[in-house]
Amino acid sequence: MAVIAVTRERRAGETRVAATPETVKKLIGAGWQVTIEAGAGTASSYPDADYEAAGARLEKTLKGALKDADVLFKVRGPEPEEIAALKAGALVAATLNPYQDKDTLNALAKAGASAFAMEFVPRITRAQVMDVLSSQANLAGYRAVIEGAQAFGKALPMMMTAAGTVAAAKVFIMGVGVAGLQAIATARRLGAVVTATDVRPATKEQVESLGAKFLAVEDEEFRNAQTAGGYAKEMSPEYQAKQAELVSGHIAKQDIVITTALIPGRPAPRLVSAAQVASMKPGSVLVDLAIEQGGNVEGARLGETVETPNGARILGIPNLPGRIATDASALYARNLMAFATLLLDKAGALNPDYEDEILKAALVTQGGKVVHPNLAG
Repeated sequence: MAVIAVTRERRAGETRVAATPETVKKLIGAGWQVTIEAGAGTASSYPDADYEAAGARLEKTLKGALKDADVLFKVRGPEPEEIAALKAGALVAATLNPYQDKDTLNALAKAGASAFAMEFVPRITRAQVMDVLSSQANLAGYRAVIEGAQAFGKALPMMMTAAGTVAAAKVFIMGVGVAGLQAIATARRLGAVVTATDVRPATKEQVESLGAKFLAVEDEEFRNAQTAGGYAKEMSPEYQAKQAELVSGHIAKQDIVITTALIPGRPAPRLVSAAQVASMKPGSVLVDLAIEQGGNVEGARLGETVETPNGARILGIPNLPGRIATDASALYARNLMAFATLLLDKAGALNPDYEDEILKAALVTQGGKVVHPNLAG
């Protein structure tokens, strides 16, 4: 019977865990043995006793947890001491940050591990339940609004009181992917007046369905700005100038701005300039969800709150899903549980079909080499 190990996260600030008592029970029911390193779920409010009650074997040491492990499930990439403790030919599944964290990939390859980057799971119908980017971005969008509201010195909803009326806060979401849509929904639930923008015209309907207003220069070029595959076309310099002017005037009136734009394998695009930040009112807040890839907001700094001369604040909070670790872990663990079904054959033996389109897309190291076409060489 194949063994899955889940070890304690060792990266600074990581509070999530790659399995929960719920997924442990279901993995065991599917034919796996599960080993948990003691304390792995503590930061996510999953005590060791709950894992044992679900049927997991608890190990006090890292070496003990990995000694018999055929598969290692992690949130972040494994640290050197974890890689050193892997048995020969072990499989690893984690969010490996493959474009930036080359050292971990090379160490996994050198150790002979077959490693899967969960970020590379393709966005196809049968892989939706394994889509860690969506499950975690959804919670990041929610948490971004909560953090922005906490840093903002006023209430979000309009309130009519005997002492007078409190105006609703104005929230602007830049980028309407999974995180942006959840940020819109959350800000609306909290009573803010919400606007949003995106370079893809198809997102207008999504924004308006959530009760927000879409902001864009809606000329002929914009209406034809999306390819048949749903991706954005590059816009002309003339259009970019018109859109920048519209956005600049809008940002100056906002109380909270949340930016969510990421491009795989590249630094985050700059959405908000220093001049636009300087135009904002005292007490206004910008929340940069792309801070771990360089940031969308000029002047944002990873792990810091930047107080600007005009009294605006830029929040560069890393790992927003980790701030709601219990739910983030539950969703991520279910993503991995679904992924585990691809590792067993019909007889229940560990025998991955590396030609399966999902495994093939996610595989980054095998046979002592970095093998993913976007990373090799």
